[in-house]
Amino acid sequence: MAFISKISITCFVGCYLIALGLEVARLLFRRQVPARAPAIACLIGWVTQSLYLIAQTQDELADRAIAPLSSWYDFCLLTAWFLAGAYLGLSLRRPDNAFGAFFLPLVLAAIGVAIMFRDAAPFPAGRAVNIWRIVHGMTLLLGTTAVVFGFATGLMYLLQSYRLKHKLPPGGRFRLPTLEWLQKFNREALILSTCFLAIGLLSGVVLKLIGAGNVAWHDPVVLSSGVLFLWLVVVTVFESVYKPARQGQKVAYLTLANFVFLGLALYFVLFGSHASAPATAHPTSNRSAPAASNRIDISSPGGTTYSSLGRKPQERRQVNARSPSGATLSSCGPSSVSPLRGLANHWPSHLGLAPQAIICRRSATEDAGGAA
Repeated sequence: MAFISKISITCFVGCYLIALGLEVARLLFRRQVPARAPAIACLIGWVTQSLYLIAQTQDELADRAIAPLSSWYDFCLLTAWFLAGAYLGLSLRRPDNAFGAFFLPLVLAAIGVAIMFRDAAPFPAGRAVNIWRIVHGMTLLLGTTAVVFGFATGLMYLLQSYRLKHKLPPGGRFRLPTLEWLQKFNREALILSTCFLAIGLLSGVVLKLIGAGNVAWHDPVVLSSGVLFLWLVVVTVFESVYKPARQGQKVAYLTLANFVFLGLALYFVLFGSHASAPATAHPTSNRSAPAASNRIDISSPGGTTYSSLGRKPQERRQVNARSPSGATLSSCGPSSVSPLRGLANHWPSHLGLAPQAIICRRSATEDAGGAA
């Protein structure tokens, strides 16, 4: 994999420029340029840019002070990468349409903005994590919603198809959309769920790299998410390339299978370690737990030891001392005011230095207030 580090930004920019040139030439000389030539050139550039982003991530991981893919430069390159991927998907579905004339200039513009911000400082690690968490959560939410919508419309398609096949009369109140509309919606839900889950999976990998520096590919959550994503990619490509798969009940069955894979992935997420949080002590559990003591021992010049046993610093503390004559001296005060100061007012003069002179230093303001 050493050759990845030798890939520069010029490599995939050149491929995108060639793809744009072929797209323009195809518009001008339609019969002389193959319809898929621009898409092939863009595919080469997209793969090259993917390898470049992998190398960029490895370099940023080597520098512990920089979070991977967390700068404006990386953000603009990822935008260009997603735009190029969207163009590839559309060109595969409709090779006769000139999508490249609109998408490829935007791809090159995003790369140009990235070059302008190449030397900009990366985001702080905490901010980068928050940004990627938002992207991760929102895209997984949208992808899950798209799969569930596809499941619902798939069920409606099968029910409507059963009605028409058996020539059942439509219900007065229970009406369903046409098969054409349901089929179109299923295809769109399939594409959207694939795109959103791809972004969610990628952002989850980036979060793992920022937090732990590596990705546990054997984790059931990672495995199930990867299998779900690969399944959606295969289904989307199969549905786009193989035209009979777009007709009849095949799309509906595919969306139902997508829902099954989604349920499997969500099971590992909800019942695995991915959704668990570090255990925290309940606020009421401190009542039964033994309180940490804060013991203060004061030794007078005569050798007598005076002790104070307190609890938490934020609570009021009781200070007790016993004089040689047997009298108990007590003072109670909040943590912000040393309870030893109250004890000092009753300190026997023959024992010498008072405890606040031993432990606490009074400020001039406090002394002035005491004198007043």
